Amino acid sequence: MRTSRNSRETAKAASAIHPHNLVEDVIPAESVFTKHSLTVAPATRLRNPKAKDGALVEHTRAGNRRPVKIDRYGSSESELSAPPSDIEDASYTSPPERATSLKRKRSAVASVKHETTSKTTNATGIRQSSRKPTSKIASSTPKKVVRQPAKRVSGPNGTLATSPPANWEEVYNLTVEMRKRVLAPVDTMGCESLAEDTRSPRDRRLQTLVALMLSSQTKDTVTAFAIRNLQQNLDAERGFCLEALLDVEPARLNELIAKVGFHNNKVKYIKATALILRDKFGGDIPDTIEGLVSLPGVGPKMAYLTMSAAWGRHEGIGVDVHVHRITNLWGWHKTNTPEQTRAQLEAWLPKDKWHDINALLVGFVGRKCGECVLSQRGLCPSAVVAKEVKKRVKKEVKVEMVNEGVVVKEEVKEELVEEDVLADATKVEESAKTDV
Repeated sequence: MRTSRNSRETAKAASAIHPHNLVEDVIPAESVFTKHSLTVAPATRLRNPKAKDGALVEHTRAGNRRPVKIDRYGSSESELSAPPSDIEDASYTSPPERATSLKRKRSAVASVKHETTSKTTNATGIRQSSRKPTSKIASSTPKKVVRQPAKRVSGPNGTLATSPPANWEEVYNLTVEMRKRVLAPVDTMGCESLAEDTRSPRDRRLQTLVALMLSSQTKDTVTAFAIRNLQQNLDAERGFCLEALLDVEPARLNELIAKVGFHNNKVKYIKATALILRDKFGGDIPDTIEGLVSLPGVGPKMAYLTMSAAWGRHEGIGVDVHVHRITNLWGWHKTNTPEQTRAQLEAWLPKDKWHDINALLVGFVGRKCGECVLSQRGLCPSAVVAKEVKKRVKKEVKVEMVNEGVVVKEEVKEELVEEDVLADATKVEESAKTDV
C-alpha cells in the first residue's frame, strides 16, 4: 500500500531539518497480520555514518542490516512497502508476499522442532516411545497354571461327554503321596471306622449312620468321642443298638452327645430316625439313596458316604465342604454348592476313586502352600505364594557437640522390610469359614 503525498513531503522536510539524526519507526516486512489483531515488530532506521552518500540502513529487531533505497520523491522502499501502522487500516486481506514466506519458514522450523521432541513413529504408523524398555527380572518361582476345568464335548456318536481337567491325574497322585506323610484325624477316627467290630452287621450299620449324622458341623475328634460315649453309656445291657435308641430319653441322649455341634437338633433327628427304621425298614437302615435321603437330618453327602461305608456300594461321591472347596481351588470346576461339585466330579472322575476322594481331601486341610508340592510345581492356580522379602537399610549419623569442643558421632541403622504376597481368594474359601 503506497503512502500519501503529504506523508512524503513531511518526511522530506524532517530530513532537511535534521539530516543526520533521522530516526523513524516503520513496520518491517516481517510483521505478521492476523484477522483480528496486528502484531508489529518495529525496526529502527538510521543513517550509516560510514556511508559516503549518507544512505539509510534499516536495523531489524533480529539484528540484521538492510540498505534502504530512496526514490526520487524522497520516499524509502520501507515506507512504500510497509503496511499502515493504524489499527483501523489493518483490515486488508492480502499481507505482503515477504511476510507470508517468512511465516511459512517459521512454521516449518516449529514443525521440525515439534517432530524432534515428539515420540518416534515406525514404518507401520504406530507410535513408539523413545525410552528403553526395562528388563524384567526373571523369577525363580514357577508360573501359576491357568484354570482349565472339565468341559462338555461331543462324542463320535453325537453323545455329550465330559473332558477331564488338564493334569488332574498328576494333581491327584501327588496329593495321595503327600497324604501318606501326614496322619490326619479322619484316618483313625473317621465315621466309617467308629462302629464296634463285636456287634452284628445291623448294629454296625446303625452306628455308622448315627456317626455320620453327628459329624455334620463337627470335628472328627469330637464325633469319635460322642460315639464312644454312646457305645459305653447308652445302655448298660444292650449297648448301642436300635432298641436302646428307641428307649432312651431325649434329655439323656442330649447329655451323651452334648459336645457335637447343633446337638439339640440332632437329638430330634436321631429319635425320629429310630422310629422310621423300626416302622418302615424292618429295624435296619435303608439300602438305597432315596431311602437314606428320606431320613430326617440326612443329606446327599451322608447318603453316599453311608452307602459306601455301611453297604460297600459306591453309587456316588460324598462331597462335603472340604471336597467342594479344594477341587474349586484346583480349578477342576467352578461351582457354588456341594451338589454341583458332586455332579461335575461324577461326570469324569473314575469310579474307583469315588470312595477315596472324600477321606483324601478331608485330611488335606490347612492351607500350607509353602510346603505343598502342587504349589512348588505350579499345578495349583490358587496357591498363595510369598515372594522374597526385600530389606532397605537406612543409615543416619547423629553429630552432637559436648563440652570442650568434643564431637561425638553416633550411627543409627533403621531397617525397612517389604514383603509382597500374591493371593487368589475365592468365594469358595470364604464360604468354607462358616461351613467347617
